[in-house]
This record gives sequence, structure tokens and C-alpha cells, in this order.
Amino acid sequence: MYIDLRQFLHQPLTVGGRRIRGRLALAPMTYLGHVAFRELLSGFGGYGLLFSEMCSAKRLPRENAAASAFFRWRPQELPHLVCQIFGADPDVMAAAAVRVAQEGFFGVDINLGCSVSAICRQNCGAALLRQPAHAAAIVAAVRRAVSIPLFVKFRTGWQDDPAAAVDLARRFEDAGADALTFHPRVAPDRRARPPKWDYIRQVKAAVTIPVFGNGNVFDAEDCRRMIATTGCDGVAIGRMAIARPWIFAQIADGLRPGPEVFARVALEMVRLLEHHYDPVRALRRFKRWAQYFSANYPFGHTLYTRLINVDRLAAAAGCLREFFAGDPAPAARPNMNFMR
Repeated sequence: MYIDLRQFLHQPLTVGGRRIRGRLALAPMTYLGHVAFRELLSGFGGYGLLFSEMCSAKRLPRENAAASAFFRWRPQELPHLVCQIFGADPDVMAAAAVRVAQEGFFGVDINLGCSVSAICRQNCGAALLRQPAHAAAIVAAVRRAVSIPLFVKFRTGWQDDPAAAVDLARRFEDAGADALTFHPRVAPDRRARPPKWDYIRQVKAAVTIPVFGNGNVFDAEDCRRMIATTGCDGVAIGRMAIARPWIFAQIADGLRPGPEVFARVALEMVRLLEHHYDPVRALRRFKRWAQYFSANYPFGHTLYTRLINVDRLAAAAGCLREFFAGDPAPAARPNMNFMR
């Protein structure tokens, strides 16, 4: 099926009675999709929605946004920013969603996809997919508490069974979700195997609310193919956006940045981290980001090794300037071994 990709991506989409300006979204990623990175990304544009880092529902009602590591934003991004929350108690999740709504976010997103052991041990994230009724009860509690758009991010489940994913999607819609972001991998699989896009098609066919597909979209052709084969309403991009923050503008607007964009982005990332965070938090987030950025180069492990060993951001900036002084040529596609 032929799709005019740019025309499709610029079609507005209504979620929960509110209008989104485009159909590409930054997927939520802890330590990566933070306020500094989102500001960097906003300079390129091309997206319709941004998702925050994962925020603890227990802390959120009393969280000080000026001091928080995760619950942090710029006022100008609120009209297209969704705050993702995680937790296991419906009442606690509802209270967190109320705080999100009070702050003026576009929407709230329930994390049912994180399979990191530290989260699953708390019976949060993807662990809740083992308890479909309880997961749906959380969605229902949040729905009763707020009127802003309600998103749910989830995986296939803990077994490779598309019927289970379809059942979850229907439960979430019935509980009041306004949109779904579906990553078609089983929870234990951290990206060892390709996502099964046909499961997105099955989930989309089972519900009436918008569905954002997620998983292994690295360029415009991947995006076109996901939309054409699954019928999804939008596409959420994660890892590739971290490596190349201009990816949304490239796909949606035809941006063709030159090789110099890599140096500009890297040094701007240092500046924005210094602006938004204290030195310890800034350096920690820089090193997470450096892994993905280094994937852009054929011998990126050399760059990454140098960056991961710096003890302050000023030293990182020096490493980057020295690296780019050699006019390195980026690879056509990032090294996926870095992006796990």
C-alpha cells in the first residue's frame, strides 16, 4: 500500500479530545528522554508528541520539580509533553496523574512496558502485564482521576502470544485509555530479537483508539513500512532519536543535515545538560547519551571509551572537540550493537 509519508505524518490526530500536530512521537526513555535532550530535539522539530522520563508515582504528588531528577520540564514544551508514570497501586497512580494534570502536561502515560528488573521487582512496569485485571484497574483509576489524555505504553506480555496483547489492548481501552503505544516484544526480550510488527496490526484492528507503533524504526522507509503494514495511527521512535535527534525532522519534513550536525549536536548536548542539571546528574546523563551518539561512527567504541571515562563535562567537551577536529565520517546507519 502506497503512503505519502510526509502528508500522513502531518495529519493532525485527536487523542482524548485534544489535537496533536503530527504523528511522530519521542518514546519515553529513562535517563535519555530528559529535559535537556528534549530541548535539543525541539530545535529540529518534526515531532507531534514528546514523552518524559519515567517518574515514580509514589514521589510525584510531593515532588519538587525544581530539584527532581526526572519530573522536570520547560514550560514551552507542556502543550505537547506527556508525563510517564509507573507504580503498582491504583490510588497512588491516580494521585500522581492528578499532579501531572495540575502542572499542565498534554497528557499522562502509564508505563506497562519497562522490563528492567529493578522496576519489575516492585510489581511495576511490564510486571503488571502478568496481571491484566490489575493493570486495567490502574488505567481505570487514573481515568477517573483526570480528564487529560491518557496513554498506555505496553509490550506483548511475558509470552510470545499476540492474543494476549490484543486482550490487554481491549482491556485498556475499556478502562478508559485514549491511546496506546505498543512495543511488540515480550517483556524478557530487551531487543535480542526483532519486534513483531504484525502484532501491532492485530492490536490496531482490535481497538478504536489511536495506536502508536514502536520498535526498530530507524529511517523514513522503516516508518513508511510500519504504517503501511500495521495501520498504526502514529510512530514512536526511541533509540534512533537519541543517536540522531534530527530524525523526526528528517522523516516528516525531509531535512537533510550535513556531517557538521554531529559536532553541533554533541557540544549542544553538553551545554544543555550543564544548564538543566547539577554536575553529577549532568555527567551521568551525558554518559548514557554518549553510548548512543558514539554508535554513529564506524569506530565509535574508541570515542565511547574516552567519553565514559571523563570525570566532568568540561573534559567531555574537550574530547568531543578533539574528536571532531579529525573530521570523522559518520556511518550511514548507527551501529546497533551500541543501542541495546
